[in-house]
Amino acid sequence: MKKLYLFVIFSFFSCNIDEENETFEPIKSSWVFVACEGNYGASNGSITMIKNDGEIKSIENIGDVVQSLEVYNNKLFVIVNNSHKILAYDITENGLRLPGIEIDTNNSSPREMKIIDDKLYFTNWNTSDIKILNLTNYVIEESIKIDGKPESIEYDGTNLWVGVQLNNDYSDGNKLIKFNPQSNSILESFEIGKGPTSISFSDNNVYVANTYYDDQYNAFYGTSKLNGIDNEIDIEYYGPGVVCGGDVMNFDNQIFRSYDGGLAKLDKDLKILKNTKLGSFDPAQLYSSKIIGNYIYFGITNFKNLNMVKVVDFNNKIVSSFDVGIIPGDFAYWIQN
Repeated sequence: MKKLYLFVIFSFFSCNIDEENETFEPIKSSWVFVACEGNYGASNGSITMIKNDGEIKSIENIGDVVQSLEVYNNKLFVIVNNSHKILAYDITENGLRLPGIEIDTNNSSPREMKIIDDKLYFTNWNTSDIKILNLTNYVIEESIKIDGKPESIEYDGTNLWVGVQLNNDYSDGNKLIKFNPQSNSILESFEIGKGPTSISFSDNNVYVANTYYDDQYNAFYGTSKLNGIDNEIDIEYYGPGVVCGGDVMNFDNQIFRSYDGGLAKLDKDLKILKNTKLGSFDPAQLYSSKIIGNYIYFGITNFKNLNMVKVVDFNNKIVSSFDVGIIPGDFAYWIQN
């Protein structure tokens, strides 16, 4: 069992009391799953599980670079990038049921995924495509070629949006692709800021966090916005060493972006509202972030012996802190039906 610091978030659900029969609505179990990448080439990637009552579990050594997670129909799907596989586990109130199912992606270098109607769409670098996994028979039934190396993928309720992070020569990409999952076809492609790493939506707009590099591998940051009505594109570059991170997300119809060791709101011109920042961690150690319910989960790592998840509320208070596996990079949430 991993060590637990501070105090733990408990998910309380209202109890409905019938004065005559004294019936109570039970508290539902929930889990936050953390994808812990592990060290490249070491196959020591893992999944840390955090239960709403504070219980911590982990599954160790599941492959080389645990890239991303997605919960769907009481199952957890896990992409393991450098092992070129997808894992599927049943979720119960006690955690994950082992051993799970393993799907080989045939050396595709899978990255991120989104699930729609029993179809898992996932991006791939080696094969430069979007592949479609049928979740009824676990067969990869189709591949759609992409010009470049696609990374982020999100669903707006009608279409999938895919960010092409790198070109085929590994220079910074700048394409945002609109993909129709009904016809499995690319509808449009837009030129946005360099290095799209994360996608979110608000008010018919598509927001993209950008991270790109110079010849000395110094990181630079920005945010792009595509107006979904007139296709107008706005790009705001912040320069080097200012933002540190590549996450963009929607909370209460307000777009937040990773910034200076935390998250901060963006204004309509994509400027960072510094006084709204939540979280204050070492920017060099803040590796990931995710809003789950009314809390922000921050993945903190020094890529060696410091690997933690810090949980911050919207009053900017750290409410929980957990030791997790090596390099916490993605999160997924499940609640009992």
